[in-house]
Order: sequence, then structure tokens, then C-alpha cells
Amino acid sequence: MTFWSDKKILITGGAGFFGSQVVNQLLEKGIHKENIRIPRSREIDLRRWENCVKVVKDCDIVIHLAAKVGGIGFNQNYPGQLFYDNAIMGIQMIEAARREDVEKCVIVGTICAYPKFTPVPFREENLWNGYPEETNAPYGLAKKMLLVQSQAYRQEYGFNSIYLLPVNLYGPGDNFDPASSHVIPALIKKFTEAKRDKKSSVEVWGSGSASREFLYVDDAARGIILAMERYNKPEPVNLGAGMEITIRDLVALIQELTEYTGEIRWDTSKPDGQPKRSLDVSRADREFGFTAKMPFWEGLKRTIKWYEANSAKATGSEGLSDHC
Repeated sequence: MTFWSDKKILITGGAGFFGSQVVNQLLEKGIHKENIRIPRSREIDLRRWENCVKVVKDCDIVIHLAAKVGGIGFNQNYPGQLFYDNAIMGIQMIEAARREDVEKCVIVGTICAYPKFTPVPFREENLWNGYPEETNAPYGLAKKMLLVQSQAYRQEYGFNSIYLLPVNLYGPGDNFDPASSHVIPALIKKFTEAKRDKKSSVEVWGSGSASREFLYVDDAARGIILAMERYNKPEPVNLGAGMEITIRDLVALIQELTEYTGEIRWDTSKPDGQPKRSLDVSRADREFGFTAKMPFWEGLKRTIKWYEANSAKATGSEGLSDHC
């Protein structure tokens, strides 16, 4: 608690899927609710400079989680919005935090910033060795520029801004809206509804050959808090579970856990996205003692159980949930 004592904390995206877990864990540490500021996107548009200035006023710590995000289809349909909204929000939030002289700022980037063809597991030093996968490059590059800004501000102003790269997140409370949901919630929704409606088949995008890594949202929130407490360096840090699974195996696993017995139809006319994605997570362990705890099978079961109990209200979600 020594680090957090009497700190006033701003969490953009704090009402969303990821941010709400960060808030919950801070409250569990004994931080007073009145010391946590959570601007809501429907009330405060962080694309406007004056709003960024307003929300950081008198804050000691800024955790910037707010982002416009989506899966492959969403990235293909709205590349301009994804670039502009994420770049302008982040750039202005960092500048406003610097001018307010906040003690520390954590910027959450995206695994989509890595080059399309990156040696697996992804190491932080390979972040600049190529162009991101095309379907999510505008989003990935917008978030990547915030690393440049953080490092430049540390060099010129001595501003303590750190940059974290969480892998694809999942868990209870995720965004299940079919217009913008990501791979795990999209698949859970498809299989759950196909079972309920007794459909004979489920269609899945791509070939299934691409691989992904997934981090349970509670683990990710714990990683953010550990980094805030213990990490004060300019180098970016991966946050992941240290695992890899192909989309084909993920589909089979979710089919099994939802007990759907129909046919899987692969639409190979749709893109797979980045070919492979798995992180080297040794820096996070070495620098601030973070390792993931939730077994993937158990995390999926909890997410499916949550969706089955909350499907009527499981739609959009503010804040960060990165599955590009």
C-alpha cells in the first residue's frame, strides 16, 4: 500500500472490461474509491484536448486503458477511426499528464504493434523490425507511437511513463457484441447460440492455421498494478501467459466446452490475420515479478459460464480488449 497511499488515480477506460478489473484489484488493496477517477466515454470525449486536461487535474497517477478496438472485421471496416481515435487520445493524455506533472503514467499498447512476421516468441527488441499485419496496422501503429512519445518525454522532460504490451485478453465481462467482438467472445457466442438454436453448423473465419496467445483479464490487471508499483524504465514490456494455440485448436476447445455437436465450416475467403502470435514474457517476470496464473482451460470455462448467465446484457464494453 505504501506506493498507493493517498494517491489520486486516473484510469481511462476504467469502466470497461479490462479497466473494471484494474479498479477492482485496486479497491481490494485498500485504496479508497474516492481516490480513483474513471471518466466515462459517453460523458468525456478524450479526443478533445480540453477534456484530457480536465480529467488529469490534481491526479498523481494516470493509467491509460481507453481505446477503440475490435477484431479483424472491425479493423478492416474502420481503419481510419482506429488510427485517429487511438492516436489522438493517447498523445493528448500523455501530454496532459506531463503538463500536470503526474508522478507516473502507464500506457497500455497492443500486441498488434509487432511486425507481421516476427520470430516466435515475440521479444520486445523485435518490435521495430518490420510492418504490422495489414488488417490491423493502423490500430497497431497508432498505439506504437505512444511508446515513442513515452520514451521521448522521459528523455527530454524526465517524465515517468511506462509502456506495456498485453497479449489478447479474455474473461468474464468481455465484449460479445457481434459487430465488434473479438475471437474468444465471438466464438463463445456462436457456439452457445448454435447449441441453443440446434443449428447444424457454425461458420468460422479463416483457415484456422494462425496461432494466438491469450491472457486472462484478472492476470492482466495484476500485471498492470505490479508494473505501476515496481517498473520505472523506458523499455516496453510484454504481458502474456507464455502459451500459444492455433485458432483451429481454440475452436475445437470452445466447441467441446460449450458441448456443441454440429459441424465446423471454415470460410477461407476471410483473412487469418497475423500468422503467429506468442510472447516472450521473461522481462515482465524479471523486472516486476509478473507471471500469469490462470490455466487457459479454466479461464475459458469461467468465461463461457459468465456468458451463459449474462448473455442478455453481454454486448458492448468500454475500454481495452485487444484481440486483433
